[in-house]
Amino acid sequence: MLAGEAVVAIWNGVVEEGWPFNYLWHLTEHMPERVGIPGFNRGRRFRAADSATHPALFTLYECDTLQVVQGGDYTNRLNQPTPWTREAGKLARDTSRGLARVVASHGPGVGGVMMTLRFDAPAAAQAAVAELVRLAAAGPRLTGAHLCIADTAASGVVTEEKRGRADIGAPPRWFILAEATDAEALAGVLPDAALTAAGAMGPYQRGTYRLEYLRTKTAWAP
Repeated sequence: MLAGEAVVAIWNGVVEEGWPFNYLWHLTEHMPERVGIPGFNRGRRFRAADSATHPALFTLYECDTLQVVQGGDYTNRLNQPTPWTREAGKLARDTSRGLARVVASHGPGVGGVMMTLRFDAPAAAQAAVAELVRLAAAGPRLTGAHLCIADTAASGVVTEEKRGRADIGAPPRWFILAEATDAEALAGVLPDAALTAAGAMGPYQRGTYRLEYLRTKTAWAP
């Protein structure tokens, strides 16, 4: 299960020459900084597991509540980006970021591979889609399946960290995260036809990512 009732989910690419800096910044400064915020419990960084997955990176922060990701501690960090964070923003591409509440979360733990599935749906579809997620979590070698619905207004707030960046696109609306021991276990999970029958709407944006780094709650200082 996810470590909290809310998440910050970020999909983004990196210009080819920016990868060495991205790893240095993200592993040694950015994720430790984020997980050091009160109410942020765990951060995970993933990279695309195949050539069909775009963009190349997926980052997930698991938080106590939606109020945490809308609160002053997080907002203050977004409005006071470090020099490295400003530089990383210049090297990012195809960014989509959602602040979302966790509607359903099932499974025994963290997997080594994550499928992300972005789509839209009316509020009336929530129960049916959540049931599909519950059933998916029981699949062989799956370690979790989670349904998240983004807060559109909160996701769209323009902070100093976002200001002037042309790489930032529309935030996701609904998304499912399914994690497993291996990519083969995720093949065929939550097919488009089943989602559509439950009331969801395409296009369905799928990606398969392998876990690169995980950080739990620790103190951090600049």
